[in-house]
Amino acid sequence: MDPNIEKLLYSRQDAAVALSVSLRSIDYLISDGKLTTRRIGRKTLIPVTEIRRFARGDHPEGIRMDARRTSQSQLTGSGS
Repeated sequence: MDPNIEKLLYSRQDAAVALSVSLRSIDYLISDGKLTTRRIGRKTLIPVTEIRRFARGDHPEGIRMDARRTSQSQLTGSGS
């Protein structure tokens, strides 16, 4: 790929590298609605604007803890 062409959509793996997080963390962010995706065929892609938006913010709550809390509240039916 020509290095002068800006990449507009990232694979999950490339997004993980760009954000310096694990692939599992990317999956948590997608399932929690913190990163929106686009689909082309069977491929899940993340727009560069989403990666930049997420990178600009602070996330003191962490990724995994937040996802666990969401999953637990969905299982128990509690809100917090």
